[in-house]
Amino acid sequence: MSQILHSSPVKKLITKSLKTDCKELKEKGITPYLKVILVGTDPASLIYTANKKKYCEKVGALCDIVSLSENILESEFLNIINDINNDQQVDACIIQLPLPRQLNHLDYGRLINKEKDVDGFHPENVFALISNNLKSHNFVSCTPKGILTLMQENQIQIAGKKIVIIGRSMIVGKPLAMLLINHNATVTVCHSHTKNLKEITKNCDIIVSAIGKAKFINESYLSPKNDQIIIDVGMNTDTLGQLCGDVDYDNVFNKVAAITPVPGGVGPMTIVSLVQNLLQASKNRLSL
Repeated sequence: MSQILHSSPVKKLITKSLKTDCKELKEKGITPYLKVILVGTDPASLIYTANKKKYCEKVGALCDIVSLSENILESEFLNIINDINNDQQVDACIIQLPLPRQLNHLDYGRLINKEKDVDGFHPENVFALISNNLKSHNFVSCTPKGILTLMQENQIQIAGKKIVIIGRSMIVGKPLAMLLINHNATVTVCHSHTKNLKEITKNCDIIVSAIGKAKFINESYLSPKNDQIIIDVGMNTDTLGQLCGDVDYDNVFNKVAAITPVPGGVGPMTIVSLVQNLLQASKNRLSL
């Protein structure tokens, strides 16, 4: 029977530790403080930012959502970010994507100071990951970090395993590939131009899907040995309007060794990782 890789027990364990860390920081005069920049009223973004705020407050941290008009001028947007970068009381800042048309040309990875870049998008944080030289002042992108934590807490071996990542975004695919390589996996990154995708996925140990296509992965992509592990990063809606992942869960469930559910899998781990990074940023401020 397939193992379901629920995030809830892992999240519960880490939350307890985060509450302790946050309490200790407050006793030393530092209250972890995150600002989330939200431009517009995209329904999914409203939910994501609200969940981030809720979890921050659960562990004892502060979180403000900076809600901006979808029609905000670029100059005004950049001034707001500059003020946050210079605010000594704010430990961390993230920009909720996507951005509207007049802003989407901006290099969002360079907008937030690297010390506050808890999304792990700043070039210096990316280079630290690529070079496998992460220090306490560096941050790893939240979804890749959450995936790694979920795998490690479930005793899933990474070293020496063949892992296929479907998706090459800077948010998930590329940083996750580097992270897993740093943990001695053999990683193949596939995308929309990959040929013979099914042959590639059938011959690996772990499949990570991050392509944003509802129920794209089915049993035809799997090894007949029923021994693979699937990490589903997708957050989509099916034809009935129900939340689902990139993987046709019901179709593959009995044909794999383990699989993450949607919801209740990777998504909560992303928020956990964000707050882990926030508290690390607060500890860094304390050491200055």
